[in-house]
Amino acid sequence: MSAPELIRIVSRASPMALAQVERVREELGALHPGVRTEVVPVTTSGDRWMGDLAALGGKGAFTKEVDAALVAGEADLAVHCVKDVPADRPLPAGTTFAAFLRRDDVRDALIHPGGLTLDELPAGTRIGTSSVRRVAQLAASHPHLTCVPMRGNANRRLEKLAAGDADALLLAVAGLERIGRTEVISEVLSVETMCPPIGAGILALQCREGDTATIDAVSGLGDRAAFREATAERMFLHVLQGHCNSPIAGYARAEGSGELSLRAKVFTPDGKRVLNAHEWAGPLDPATLGTSVAVALLRQGARELIDGIAH
Repeated sequence: MSAPELIRIVSRASPMALAQVERVREELGALHPGVRTEVVPVTTSGDRWMGDLAALGGKGAFTKEVDAALVAGEADLAVHCVKDVPADRPLPAGTTFAAFLRRDDVRDALIHPGGLTLDELPAGTRIGTSSVRRVAQLAASHPHLTCVPMRGNANRRLEKLAAGDADALLLAVAGLERIGRTEVISEVLSVETMCPPIGAGILALQCREGDTATIDAVSGLGDRAAFREATAERMFLHVLQGHCNSPIAGYARAEGSGELSLRAKVFTPDGKRVLNAHEWAGPLDPATLGTSVAVALLRQGARELIDGIAH
């Protein structure tokens, strides 16, 4: 089947989201030089709301309006950060993931105006973040630091840092790379220091199930390692059924040999209790690996821990 002449791409209207769309447009143009693309920007409820995401129902706050435009036929392709796509429920009816792009950096970065590292920050330093995952891990590893709520896109958070709303920030390395602001990074944190969120660094391309022309056109952008890693991580989160206030972290890694592993953690919000699991797939498929790791954490008490957190 020949590629469509025009593919309309819907995305959040933030600078980072539009930078992600540009990557897709470039890769699609290289694969199908004759295809034209058009951007359909939308502002999501998560972008408009600067308070606690739990007040919006948490999951899906950054995807609902994008999904609606796709389902309504106002666009042909949606670009999502996998970490923003709820895994505790199916994709909207009639839609499917057509491809997962090659994964970017999964790590978090510390931004400190004075260039200090995380271990060099003095007691009482205010870290700007609204991520329960980051808050819990900092509480466990650096309890002398103070987290202050901060939302908004990366550029907005950097503006708030400059205005003195916090003394330092934690942001995703991949996001800073996408908007060309890596020069602000003081330290890139190892995954041992700050375990990443499920789906970190992966962009997913979502289409309507019946739109075979678009699916065929964009499927060639998919990366097999990213597909396997995303599948394992999303199944893990699906089985665990965590909510938006659950500090959950983890990442899968596909080795060149074909081996796939998944390391995951569940925390109490204060970081005082941490559940760990790490398994290799061996002959298991990615979804079975995700299920197995989730079950290992459920056996350690993850269900009671998650259900005990208000949301």
